[in-house]
Amino acid sequence: MESTTRSDGDAAASSAAVDLEGRPYQLEGGPYQAVLLVSFGGPEGHDDVLPFLENVLRGKPVPRERMLEVAEHYHHFGGVSPINAQNRALIAALQAELDRHGPRLPIYWGNRNWRPLLPDALRQMADDGIERALALFTSAFSCYSGCRQYRENIEAARQEVGPQAPRIDKLRMFFNHPGFVEPMAESLRDAAAALEHEAGPGAPTVLFTAHSIPLSMAENCRYERQLQESCRLVAEAAGASTWELVYQSRSGPPQQPWLEPDVCARIAELHGAQQLRRLLIVPIGFVSDHMEVMYDLDTEAADLCRQLEIPMKRVATVGTHPRFVQMVRELIVERMTPGATRPALGGLGPSHDVCPVDCCLYAPSRPPGPPR
Repeated sequence: MESTTRSDGDAAASSAAVDLEGRPYQLEGGPYQAVLLVSFGGPEGHDDVLPFLENVLRGKPVPRERMLEVAEHYHHFGGVSPINAQNRALIAALQAELDRHGPRLPIYWGNRNWRPLLPDALRQMADDGIERALALFTSAFSCYSGCRQYRENIEAARQEVGPQAPRIDKLRMFFNHPGFVEPMAESLRDAAAALEHEAGPGAPTVLFTAHSIPLSMAENCRYERQLQESCRLVAEAAGASTWELVYQSRSGPPQQPWLEPDVCARIAELHGAQQLRRLLIVPIGFVSDHMEVMYDLDTEAADLCRQLEIPMKRVATVGTHPRFVQMVRELIVERMTPGATRPALGGLGPSHDVCPVDCCLYAPSRPPGPPR
């Protein structure tokens, strides 16, 4: 078990959750004793890349040539995905926030595809006496791969660990929470100011990007609707008048329809129609600058913009922005407090805490391919 799967924080207050005055939170069904960060995982060296991708693709009919192509994306960055370092940074920031403001809970970390893996994290939690925990998924939007599959991963890990495995409840999706929208809008304004400083005055086109998914997956979830709402909220808060939602990181077979348009295809199309003078790319579908952001946007899209002589800035993800970290603590307190206020901007309202049985179902004839 790797030490990175747990952050102890201030004292081992893992047996009780208290508010700022030290009073126990009143919980239905008992107190939460810990937080579990649940993420995708990624390689941390050249030797990890192929085993990691083989783990991602286990049981999926993806040609080996395609896997080797994706492997080169990781080797381009030394075989290291930034996602693990970013998750460690988020854990550290959240632990400091919880220690400072409460509730004082330890944080554990488990990934779907690479160390530290979910079964190891749950096994450590069981050994530490944790019986019930709240999970934060590193995804703001609802779809099979961003929510339901993580819930399936947790249940599979619980079955592997056995009867002593802790019960895990997830925090609600936060696509329209002020703590997500506000830092994204701030980053968009900052990037717009930097672009104006470099390229001179002029209203930029804003392309919000998110990971593409198969249409058969999108039809059974609220992914597109939530993305459109989040983009609208961020654009309005930042004062961006010209924007649209595009997609990136498609990985399925050509005959399988996925959400479009692709970000690079749309850049080329707008340029060809003489409708693109300067560009801001906002990776709203990602909470940190991991491989899809670094390769698809900072490498491929940036190279295309240079070739087309389009001034471009890529907007920062929320990462460890203090308002985002504060939001996570607020979601924890909200879930621990019956009748608590549930902040949500726009018209869709707050996402549910407990997913319906048929939420984000996905049963493709051919599973989606590898990540980019």
